[in-house]
Amino acid sequence: MEFDLPHIWAAIIAFAVLMYVILDGFDLGVGMLFAVEHEKHDRDIMMNSVAPVWDGNETWLVMGGGGLFAVFPLAYATVLPALYMPLIIMLLALVFRGVAFEYRWRTARGQFLWNWGFWGGSVVAAFTQGIALGALVQGISITDRAYSGGWWDWLTLFSVLTGIAVVFGYTLLGATWLIYKTEGPLQERMQSRARILAVITLGFIGIVSVVTPFLNPVYAERWFAWPTAAFSAIVPLLLAAAAWKLYTGLRDKRDATPFLASLALFILSFIGIGISFYPHIVPPSLTIAEAAAPDSSLLFTLVGAALLLPLILAYTAYSYWVFRGKMDPDEGYH
Repeated sequence: MEFDLPHIWAAIIAFAVLMYVILDGFDLGVGMLFAVEHEKHDRDIMMNSVAPVWDGNETWLVMGGGGLFAVFPLAYATVLPALYMPLIIMLLALVFRGVAFEYRWRTARGQFLWNWGFWGGSVVAAFTQGIALGALVQGISITDRAYSGGWWDWLTLFSVLTGIAVVFGYTLLGATWLIYKTEGPLQERMQSRARILAVITLGFIGIVSVVTPFLNPVYAERWFAWPTAAFSAIVPLLLAAAAWKLYTGLRDKRDATPFLASLALFILSFIGIGISFYPHIVPPSLTIAEAAAPDSSLLFTLVGAALLLPLILAYTAYSYWVFRGKMDPDEGYH
């Protein structure tokens, strides 16, 4: 039996990126919600709700980026020059946010500065992730297997649109996470904010979905030509179902349903992007097969991934299981 190693690795990297988006997305969202929650006690609860898991969530970012470098070196060599600026800003924001996370508990007089640092790092990281996504969806200019675009090609109206969309989407994840983890007035405020954020997020999903097919004829063909049109039609139906579950979960004041429905919105949007991209890894000109390393390298690294991936999944699941349930307002990260 012969395995299609490039596509197996593409699936692994796509899974790692998706895990990062849905897991780190909600704790970035919690950070952005610092702007509207001003009570120290509430901010402490919000930060404590993500303290046990936020660092581990970023493991998936390392795996996605490291995997791309190891098994799709040509994609890595063309994507990075095209997105140097937003990616560097994103990494600096994540570092600054991590420092703010630690130092916020070490000072009383200067805590407001670290609060703003935690908020600012979260906003910038989310926005630049959306910028990078938008630039990738637009397409990257490649000539003779090298990036041939300009320094500012990543900055367009569409990439700014996707950047703002990711900011609101992550904030929705953060609000629904806090609905799941908290009780009392803070939970009630998050239920109210999640309703507004849900409408805004769904609006951005709709706008981006309408615009994307017009960015590249290949996208339009893949979305609307048979047989891929059958899959393209299923995704909006599932998005509508997830939106309904989000609405009913908020209406009925359920704890977990809004968060799970918000995750479903992100997963389905990710699948929609996958339908647009496939079989390209760097649209519009570099396919998965063209960008892959030699099969011997793919097989060697796959052995390591087969050992590490279950381990990462196991400790991620264990950490969420150990810290399941509602937050105790009197306990947490100090």
